Amino acid sequence: MAKKFKVGVVGVGFIGPAHMEGIRRQGFEVLAIGEATQELAEAAAERLLVPKAYGDFNALVSDPEIDVVHIASPNFLHFKHAKAALEAGKHVICEKPLAMTAEESAELVKLAEEKGLVNAVNFNIRFYPLVQEAKARIAAGELGDKIYIIQGSYLQDWLLYDTDWNWRLEPELGGDLRAVADIGSHWMDLVTFVTGTRIKSVFADFETFLPIRRKPTKKIDTFGGKIEVDQEYEEKEIRTEDYASVLLRFENGARGVMTVSQVSSGRKNRLFFEIDGSESSIVWNSEVPNELMIGHRPEPNQLLIKDPSLMSEDVRWTASYPGGHTEGFPDTFKHLQMAVYRYIAAGDYHAKPDFPTFRDGHSTILVDEAILKSAREGRWVDVEY
Repeated sequence: MAKKFKVGVVGVGFIGPAHMEGIRRQGFEVLAIGEATQELAEAAAERLLVPKAYGDFNALVSDPEIDVVHIASPNFLHFKHAKAALEAGKHVICEKPLAMTAEESAELVKLAEEKGLVNAVNFNIRFYPLVQEAKARIAAGELGDKIYIIQGSYLQDWLLYDTDWNWRLEPELGGDLRAVADIGSHWMDLVTFVTGTRIKSVFADFETFLPIRRKPTKKIDTFGGKIEVDQEYEEKEIRTEDYASVLLRFENGARGVMTVSQVSSGRKNRLFFEIDGSESSIVWNSEVPNELMIGHRPEPNQLLIKDPSLMSEDVRWTASYPGGHTEGFPDTFKHLQMAVYRYIAAGDYHAKPDFPTFRDGHSTILVDEAILKSAREGRWVDVEY
C-alpha cells in the first residue's frame, strides 16, 4: 500500500483509542483529534501523542492534510459528523449506529454515493478470523442445503447496578433503543453477514429492570471499574431497555431468537451464536474467539482452533498470526481497517466492498426500528428495507 494515509479521529472516549491503535498498527498517522471543546481536544492530543487538536469538528474535516475521518463520538452526533465529513470530501469510517433514525442513515448512504467516497460502519466483530471462517464454510454448503435456526445472545454486566451510568442511558444522546442498538446491532449484523440472509420480521419483548438509576454528579469513565463509595448521585428515570429478546424470521426461511442484556452478572462482553443447518451446525462465542465448534450428528463434533493453515483460503488474511497465537478484539479493528484502506488505495469504488458500508448500517437501523415498534405494539413487524 503505497499511500501513507493521514487520519482524523473524532471522539476519544472508550472506542476512539481502539480505532487509533488499528490505524497506527498499519503504519498510518493519526494526524488530528476532535473533541467537544478545544481544551478537551488538546488534553487528549497530548495524552494520545497526536499533533493536531480540534475543538471545532468543521475545522477538523476541513483540514486538507486529512484523508479519512473516523467517527467515534456519541450516537446523537454520528449523522452530523458523518455528513460534514462527506461534504468536506473525506472518506468516513463511522461507529454504529450510523445515525439516530433510518431517515438520517438513508441520507448518508445517498450522500456518500453521490460524492463517490468510501464509507464504512465499524461492525468490527465481523473480522474475528473464525467468524470469517464460519461465513466461508456456510457459503461452501458445509451446513447443508438449508439453514434452519439462527440463534444466540449478546450479554454484558457493565450496567448491572443502579449506580452504573453512561450517556447511552439517556435517549437524547443514545437513542430510544439501548441494549438492542448498542450490542444487538452487532449480533444482527454478524449473523446476517455469516449466513448471507437478512432479517425479514421481528417480535420483541423488552424489560427495564432498573427503572430508576443514580447518576453520579461528576463524570465517570465508561467501563471505569469500581464504584466510588463517597460518590454523590441524582436519581434518573430510565426509559430504555436493560434486556430484550427478539423472535426472528429470516428471508431464507430460517427462524431464530436473539437475547441481549447489559445486566447479566459475570458476562463481560459475550456475543454467542449457533447456526443450525440441515447437515451440520456452527457455534462461536466472542469470549473464546479463537475456537469454532462444528457440530455433527453421525460423527464426532469438531473444535477448530484458529490457525490460518486450517482456514479457508479466501479468509486467511484475517488471521495475522500462526496457530496458537491468539487474536482478539483489538485485531478486529486492524483487520476491518485493512479492508477499508486497501479498498481506498485500489481506487475502484465501483468494486464490491469486503467490509460493512453505510448501506449495512442503514439496514441495521431499519431492523432496530422494526424491533422498537414490535416491542411497543406487542406484535410481529416486517422490516421495510
